[in-house]
This record gives sequence, structure tokens and C-alpha cells, in this order.
Amino acid sequence: MTRGVLKLLVWLGQLPLPVVRALGVGLGLLLYALVASRRRVVQVNLGLCFPQWSAPELRVQTRKVFVRFAQSWLDRGWLWHASDVVLRKRLRLDGNLRALDGNTPTVLFAPHFMGLDAAWTALTLQVPRRFATIYSPQMNAEADAWIHAGRQRFGQPKMVARLDGVKPIIAAVRAGEPLYLLPDMNFDPSESLFVPFFGVSACTVPSLSRFARLGRAQVVPIVTQMTPEGYRVQVLEAWTDFPTEDLLQDTTRMNQELERYIVVDPSQYYWVHKRFKDRPNGEAPPY
Repeated sequence: MTRGVLKLLVWLGQLPLPVVRALGVGLGLLLYALVASRRRVVQVNLGLCFPQWSAPELRVQTRKVFVRFAQSWLDRGWLWHASDVVLRKRLRLDGNLRALDGNTPTVLFAPHFMGLDAAWTALTLQVPRRFATIYSPQMNAEADAWIHAGRQRFGQPKMVARLDGVKPIIAAVRAGEPLYLLPDMNFDPSESLFVPFFGVSACTVPSLSRFARLGRAQVVPIVTQMTPEGYRVQVLEAWTDFPTEDLLQDTTRMNQELERYIVVDPSQYYWVHKRFKDRPNGEAPPY
């Protein structure tokens, strides 16, 4: 990502939101048309998870994913640079907000919806607690600096590098700093379990259960939806009977809960990721 692109994103963030979103539609359709390899990834993911869809419906939903993806990236121009007043108007935080009161050790299950950075911004801006999260440095130094600064804009959050290990993460949770955790991607298979995701075996890290158990923490889901006004960030009820002593059971439940959140609007989930890249028993990846 060049410096010129970053400046353009910041400038676009000053435009009225309907204009930004309209530009996102155009950019998304352009990416859908030009980036065939990633289009294939989205189509395979959706086809595996929603086999009941017809071919025309699959194409429609794939285009929607690209549009949402583009819109969410353009939105970062205002998420990370607009005034507090603008952000409070565009970021609606609601639901079980009492779960974020006090200093109760908490792990926030924050799936990879397109609005993942909107949720983080809403929480760090509007909730008077220090939050923690795990990040992976970007290969492009300028992009990494921009993203890092954007995510640290409010609330002095603790940003723990993935390579720093679990000790600082557990320490943060036990100290009452809610951990914003995104464990629903295909990461290192040596540290993952294969559990169903929409009926398909998916390589899934069991970190939600592990961090909740080690931190003696409640698990509170965060579900984010893009809306015409901005984003709605819903704090859901804390899960009961979680974690257990069974990592496989807990990780299976995590994916089951995630499925319920996704089906509300599948296009808002991050299907551009190769969710089924690693396969059990030496199976060939579907991409």
C-alpha cells in the first residue's frame, strides 16, 4: 500500500458516508471482475457453506462480498481519522453492554465480519476500559504503521504481537482488560483442531477456549453489521457453560455459534480468506 493510497483513503473519509459507500460499490464490482483468484476463493467458500444456493444466487452473493469488502476498507478512512462526533453518530454500540462493566475478566469473541475494525473503534471509544488484542504486523511498513495507529487511536489499548506468546495476553485478561479475539481463521494447523464449519471440516484454532480458561474469563460475542448509517456493533450475552475441559467440544461450539451470526447476512463475513486451505488426512485444498 503506497503513501498515495493511504492519503487517498484519508481524503475519502472526509466525504459524506453515502458517497463513500457508493464508491465502495464501484470498487467492489471492479475487484470482483478483475481479481479472478480471490473471486474463486469466495465462490468456493460460499459454495461449500451454502450448497443449497443456485449458481445465480452464488454469483450474486459473491459480488456482495466484494462490495462489502471494498466498502469496509474505504470506511477505515473515517474510522481512523474522523472526529469523535462523527464516529459516535456512525457507530451504534448496543446489546448487553453491562457485560463490559467493571473489571470482570472477559474474552470478546469477535469473528471476522467486515466491520471488525468498526467494532474495535466503537469499543475503545465508547467503553471506559482498556482493551487488548493480538495483531500480526503487515509486510508493507507504511500500511502497518497506518493500521497500528488507527487501532490505537482510542483508549490506549494493549496491542500484543502474535509472536510475543500467550503470557502477556493472559496477564491482560486477568488484569481486567477485555481481549478482542478473532480466532475464526485458518491458521497454523499444528496448533489447530479440525471441527465442522457449516458441515465442512475446518482447521480452527482453539484459542477462545484456552484464553477463557487460563484467564478465568467470561466469553462475550461481538457481532458487527454494516448499515446505511455506519455500523451496528452488538454485544451479545455471555456464553454459559463455557469453557469446558474439552477443547474439541468448545471449538465446535464456537463454530456453531458463529454460523448463527453469519446466516443473518452472509455477505458481511470475510469470505475472501481461504477458510478451508488446510485439510485433514492429506486432502487436497478446494481452491
